[in-house]
Amino acid sequence: MAVETDVLDELRRLRTRVPRLAGSLAATVDGLVLAHDVPGTEPEGLAALTAAALGVAHRMTDAAGRGDFRELMVRGAHGYIATYAAGTTAVLTLLADDRVNVGRLHLEGRRSGARIAELVDARIGPGGGRHADRTAAGDRAPGPADRSRPIGTLPVRTPQRPAHRPRTGG
Repeated sequence: MAVETDVLDELRRLRTRVPRLAGSLAATVDGLVLAHDVPGTEPEGLAALTAAALGVAHRMTDAAGRGDFRELMVRGAHGYIATYAAGTTAVLTLLADDRVNVGRLHLEGRRSGARIAELVDARIGPGGGRHADRTAAGDRAPGPADRSRPIGTLPVRTPQRPAHRPRTGG
């Protein structure tokens, strides 16, 4: 499929634009690898973890009333992991050294995410992923946060009575 080649080209161009970028991965929102440039890292595992983090990020933005997911940044002792929305069906994850220019990382990551969204949507078509019911980051103008909805209103699990009787010692 030509989309992988085009996306891989974009990932390689991204590496030349961002000094100290250690790797990049484009995946579907369901965790399937589209293209990668992540030496020393298992791309399938990173794609699966990206999908899991994406699900949590969507829940966090919903619960906090902050609108649609756009990006997620994690900082570790040895660098950064940045994840950017790439339309409704794809996501871009970047691995960067700890001395990266974070502003440049965001600027180029956002641009590449938009470019990858165009490539994927043109070849595969929008929608179809786990989060396809959500709008893409740029599809609508951001409105004010819904202040009537309390922050953190997620379902709460309540303990249930066991179906069997516990044994008594004897």
